[in-house]
Amino acid sequence: VQLQASGGGLVQAGGSLRLSCAASGRTVSTYAMGWFRQGPGKEREFVAIISWNGLNRYYTDYIDSVKGRFTISKDNAKNTMYLQMNSLKPEDTAVYYCASTPNGGSPSRLRSLDHYDYWGQGTLVTVSS
Repeated sequence: VQLQASGGGLVQAGGSLRLSCAASGRTVSTYAMGWFRQGPGKEREFVAIISWNGLNRYYTDYIDSVKGRFTISKDNAKNTMYLQMNSLKPEDTAVYYCASTPNGGSPSRLRSLDHYDYWGQGTLVTVSS
């Protein structure tokens, strides 16, 4: 399994970026996937996850600080996950990582870094003030 994150860059506050995570060796449509980030001098933290709920819809969850600004999605045909980031703030500056897990779980488990078995290499997002 390989996850290839891309789309990072330098943007001014208030701007937008779209991150992509292309997967190979694992089908994004049936696995829970997430975005995590690690800012300067900080621990890696949960940002957003998307998971199939086993019925008829995807479940999504976001850290409070990005709700209403970030949107996580999948394109099953391209086997790719995205993170649309709008109204970016300097505090969003971080290396963003995508991750995948074959396991479902409670919302708290899906937010946990330990729950994920494959990680992408990270893409740097820098937001200037």
